[in-house]
Amino acid sequence: MNILLLLIPLALMLLGVAVYAFWWAVKRGQFDDLDTPALDILRDDPPREHAPRRR
Repeated sequence: MNILLLLIPLALMLLGVAVYAFWWAVKRGQFDDLDTPALDILRDDPPREHAPRRR
């Protein structure tokens, strides 16, 4: 039972850190555009110009 005196406050502190991290991410705009990153992988890259080989 004594371990609960340590684990309950520790769990509440971790919950507070998680809520703060979520609030920080929302405030910074991390969740504003969820569709574009998923579609970026489907776009074709422009062809690369090959540099001449050096010998």
